Amino acid sequence: MVETVLVTGGTGFIAGWCIVELLQRGYAVRTTVRDSSKEKRVRAVIAKAAAACSTSIAGSETGRIANASTVGSTPTGGIAGDALTCFKADLTQDAGWDAALAGSDYVLHVASPLGGANAAPGDKISFIGPARDGTLRVLRAAVKAGVKRVVMTSAAAAARPPLSSGGVSDETVWSDPADPQFDAYRVSKILAERAAWDFMSSSGGKTEFTTVLPGAVFGPVLSADNLGSVGIIQGLLKGQPAALPQLGFWVVDVRDLVDLHIRAMTSPAAAGQRFIAAGEFMWMRDIANTLRSELGSAATRTPQRQLPNFVVRLLLPFLPNLKTLAPLLGHRFPLTSEKARQVLGFSPRPANTTVVDCARSLISSPAA
Repeated sequence: MVETVLVTGGTGFIAGWCIVELLQRGYAVRTTVRDSSKEKRVRAVIAKAAAACSTSIAGSETGRIANASTVGSTPTGGIAGDALTCFKADLTQDAGWDAALAGSDYVLHVASPLGGANAAPGDKISFIGPARDGTLRVLRAAVKAGVKRVVMTSAAAAARPPLSSGGVSDETVWSDPADPQFDAYRVSKILAERAAWDFMSSSGGKTEFTTVLPGAVFGPVLSADNLGSVGIIQGLLKGQPAALPQLGFWVVDVRDLVDLHIRAMTSPAAAGQRFIAAGEFMWMRDIANTLRSELGSAATRTPQRQLPNFVVRLLLPFLPNLKTLAPLLGHRFPLTSEKARQVLGFSPRPANTTVVDCARSLISSPAA
């Protein structure tokens, strides 16, 4: 019997890859969009990606992706006849979630709210409310529908101790949302995950819960929309910033992250667990050098010079993709993903491969 998975936030970078991989593995997939006008775009992106993958979906299923039912509270074609079904549901509203969850076996709650995208610096409320309350909306509907397991995408920052402590980020750590190293977005992820665990502990019933905490997510893009952290690599290809700050990232490839989500969804050992998803650490200078050495003329604008930290602190407020990372300047904080490797067989590919594949996809994307 074909099992059904709901992936929240179908227009997103991670969610798109989740949908593609789940379809390839034979699941019936549902996804949510905030605006019904986005459905056509989602279907086109997924169909193109499925056709391009080396282990492509069978022809009959690919056809069903392109011709599946339209958005609505009730799908027009029925799950059994469609590989992908879209539902209109917004994390800031109750409407649509019961319908999207009814009959689902699993949920990958990947969506992150966009309500705070244009928030003023330090305005945490515009992020926290949608993230925390939206997650609880999804969980309430999932428990009501009798879903087997929900896997929530959190963030590695939710398991990071104070930078001055020298402590290692692992799944036993719960970040302090008052710690000044965290910007509004990361505070929202910390509080949303904490609220989710509290709710599932008290009201989860038979529905199991797992969280995945990714580092900086790079890798091939399905479209130039909603790039998230990929915007850092896009900026480097465009010569932005003109000189490099001493910032670094624990890199995870979106394809490896999606594989871990599915392992977390299906493995009996994953129930009730947190898993950090990260591969290798790379300074921005390492990323820039990799781009220049591997892409040749396509990366000639990529900066080479590194700025002193005191200069960077003056400039970061004017760098949209990097200004929220100012507290991390010069820090290579320790982190381990050993739990995911041991329990779920997580095996991330080399970070250089991820960075190059990401850049090549951006270069080939018309809107990048």
